[in-house]
Amino acid sequence: MNHEKHNADHGDENGGDYQKNSLTLIGSVAMGTGVMIGAGIFALTGQVAELAGGLFPLAFIGAAVVVAFSAYSYIKVCNEFPSAGGIAMILKKAYGPGVITAGCSLLMYFSMVISESLVARTFGTYTMRIFGEGSGSWLVPALGVGLITVAFIVNLLGNQIIGGLSKITAIIKIVGVAVFAGTGLWVSGLSFDTLTGSGESSDSASQAAGGLGGFLAAVALSILAYKGFTTITNSGDEIENPKKNVGRSIIISLLICTGLYVLVALAVAGNLTVNEIIAARDSSLAEAAKPAVGQWGEWLTIALAIVATISGVIASMFAVSRMLAMLTDMELVPHRHFGMPGRIQKHTLVYTAVIAIALTVFFDLGRIASLGAIFYIVMDMAIHWGVYRHLRKVVGAKAPVLLTALVLDAVVLGAFVYMKATSDPLVLIVSTVGMVVIFGAEWWFIRKQEKSDE
Repeated sequence: MNHEKHNADHGDENGGDYQKNSLTLIGSVAMGTGVMIGAGIFALTGQVAELAGGLFPLAFIGAAVVVAFSAYSYIKVCNEFPSAGGIAMILKKAYGPGVITAGCSLLMYFSMVISESLVARTFGTYTMRIFGEGSGSWLVPALGVGLITVAFIVNLLGNQIIGGLSKITAIIKIVGVAVFAGTGLWVSGLSFDTLTGSGESSDSASQAAGGLGGFLAAVALSILAYKGFTTITNSGDEIENPKKNVGRSIIISLLICTGLYVLVALAVAGNLTVNEIIAARDSSLAEAAKPAVGQWGEWLTIALAIVATISGVIASMFAVSRMLAMLTDMELVPHRHFGMPGRIQKHTLVYTAVIAIALTVFFDLGRIASLGAIFYIVMDMAIHWGVYRHLRKVVGAKAPVLLTALVLDAVVLGAFVYMKATSDPLVLIVSTVGMVVIFGAEWWFIRKQEKSDE
């Protein structure tokens, strides 16, 4: 750790790292929905259908149930201890300032950076549909890199700009996605046949994993569509009246996104077969708009996806860079200035952007999403266990709810790992090596810190 003085870095002058009460309730809801809608329905629908088959709309409902139980832990702790960088704070309260706290916080950090690269590539994929190009074009990662760069610049401008952009884009996305869902359901005659597979030919289901295992794995992947609520906990006391508004923001964001996801999934299911959804998995919403309302509908959906992905990356980078800055303040991760001027927060923005760019260039959408899901759910389980073992009496949490959240996470993660072991074991190898490196490096760094303090 570079022990340069942080006092100047964390003062209020020039905006400071953490601006208390700089986000309103509406602004924090807009930020949460901004990340969720950007990383969710546009990026994941095809991949979820590939696992769950015709039941993929129900997978989003299943994920909402899992996340609802998960959110309980975060809300209870954040109501008692609101803080910018909330997840790191929860882990520190539960496990102390050690390897588990640092390692699991970095799992969350990397899962959010992975989500940024997922959304960035989704932006590139939908944009290239305008020119008739598929997701294999080299311009897809190039456009993704461009989006991450723009998001980095916007984040340098501070909370006020981000809050204003989030409100505008959240309205556009919510209204746009609702119109897409309503139009798609109306054109399809509100048919629910896809859920039972009655609208498919005999060979259609063969392209989807299906079965209970496939459905549970799809639920695990769908959790990525909701985990944006953690950007709210990471902002903590930057939200006005955080003891009340953090919980309110999370609940409102989850309700809005669940309703939209289910309606959109049913609209897609009503206009495309499962095989068609899988074939267009990286931009399935645009594909579903064509039979529903024609070419102009596809273009409008592409425009909506572009707005959603842009705002999603901006909002995610806002929260995750602050989380890494807090870990730096806690001296749980090493930090080097590398000659960069300014505050620690600005440096963590640079690190976040660089890592997201690398992931965008070198990984495809499917593997990016899988890595993000594994890292996030492992971290989420550590949160629930820590709150159950060490904090439930302090924050007034109910043990049955905490244990239910833990079991639900374990079940869907187990199913997802099993499916990937049979279809793409490289994802498991990379995620395992990644976790070993993260926890190993943290063990070495913290021991080094302890020795230097003796």
